Amino acid sequence: MTIQEIKQRTKDTEPNYFSAKTLSFFNQKLSDFKVKKLNDTEYLIHAPSYWNGRLMGESMQVFDTITNNLKSASFVDADLLK
Repeated sequence: MTIQEIKQRTKDTEPNYFSAKTLSFFNQKLSDFKVKKLNDTEYLIHAPSYWNGRLMGESMQVFDTITNNLKSASFVDADLLK
């Protein structure tokens, strides 16, 4: 699963997450996102997030392939980002 596929599949369920306005606000590009398979139906997506040119953290969500929704990734172990 690629970030482009996830963007396409979430266009109706999460229309603002990958919008040009949102990506620009956080100084991100779609190509900044990494995708990691968690299990048969979930993928972790993450990318660095910036404010005024300073790294403020990571944008992280879990993409659910059944519902095509993004959900909080606050439970994710930091080791998965490696």
